[in-house]
Amino acid sequence: MADPSLTSPSEVPLRSPRAAPLSLSFPFLREGSRVWERGAPPRSLPSPLPTKRNRTYSATVRATSGPAFKGVCKSFCRSQGHGFIRPTNGGDDIFVHISDIEGEYVPVEGDEVTYKVSRIPPKNLKIQAVEVKIVHLNPGTKHETWSGQIISQLDES
Repeated sequence: MADPSLTSPSEVPLRSPRAAPLSLSFPFLREGSRVWERGAPPRSLPSPLPTKRNRTYSATVRATSGPAFKGVCKSFCRSQGHGFIRPTNGGDDIFVHISDIEGEYVPVEGDEVTYKVSRIPPKNLKIQAVEVKIVHLNPGTKHETWSGQIISQLDES
């Protein structure tokens, strides 16, 4: 039989080893709420612009499976990390982020490029260029590699 000195589990009151009371603050801190605005914002807010590093997997798959387009680099600022591409078929200029440029050269005005497009959330009304590759360097301009080496391009006359 069972030892009478042992008590059954139902007779022993259950207690947490650390009997600290649980406290919740209502309303919960949500972005956009008045309580959120009074408190300290989080340390790192996500960028509103999706870069290659923070783009969702599904957006990446849609962009890479889409067709490639041709265009000409309208402008690019390495220090700011972005620029614009003028499509050869016409239309509005397309934004390009530094993280989406592939290859060894920093694009300059007049470089011919190929690119694919990805929609920019949250409304998906605008597009940005992804998988940007320079296919022809603009002759007569100086080009810089990402490591900082400057290459002079001779005229192809």
